[in-house]
Amino acid sequence: MSETRIVDRTDAAILLALDAAPLATTTALADELGFARNTVQSRQRRLESDGSLAPPSSRLRLDSLGYQMLAFVSIQISQGELDPTVEALSTIPEVLELHAVTGDADLIARVVAVDPEDLHRVTRLIVGSYGVMRTSTSLAARELIPHRMGPLLARSLE
Repeated sequence: MSETRIVDRTDAAILLALDAAPLATTTALADELGFARNTVQSRQRRLESDGSLAPPSSRLRLDSLGYQMLAFVSIQISQGELDPTVEALSTIPEVLELHAVTGDADLIARVVAVDPEDLHRVTRLIVGSYGVMRTSTSLAARELIPHRMGPLLARSLE
């Protein structure tokens, strides 16, 4: 596992500016922030190459792909079967995220579906996956705070 690089104040300023104007050129960002163009360009390249930035597809809104339902599936798995279970669940495209958690469940998955019938299909795929013993599904009724990083980046500028 590689060592995670901590985003510094310069990186944070660049990322916040990109949040405000995702298609801004390097020159425009440099002018806006008062940084040298080479500084902005090298920082952006490093953030992309060292894994600090998620893939651009993570910005895509799910409803633009036809997925109207978001659910969180708590998953209990057979003891000692984590790796093959994760491998099996990773083959289900509707499983967007999977986290090992503490508490009653072993894993929690963020999943999407087109409609209730499709969610039933997706949960059956999860239940039928290697190592899965039991699941519990919670529907997201409404997004109240969307995924965000801006407030954390702004805090690092204080």
